[in-house]
Amino acid sequence: MLIWIVLAVVLLPLVALALAVRPLLTRLPRLRRAAVALQRRAAEAEALRDTAEALQQRAEGVQRQLDTASRRVALIKAKRG
Repeated sequence: MLIWIVLAVVLLPLVALALAVRPLLTRLPRLRRAAVALQRRAAEAEALRDTAEALQQRAEGVQRQLDTASRRVALIKAKRG
């Protein structure tokens, strides 16, 4: 009789745990695909960020050139009269 009680105390929680884990195990492939998709999007976002930073630096360079040209035009106009 004691053996049945011990088995029930040990096996019933294991059965309950298996029943609780089963739905999670069925979702693992979808979760893995979602994780891979998120990693891919993160890589794409990183590439876009790098491109945006390069464009920002280029825009700053063009702005400096524009400022220089603007100053030169102002000097030329001042010399003319």
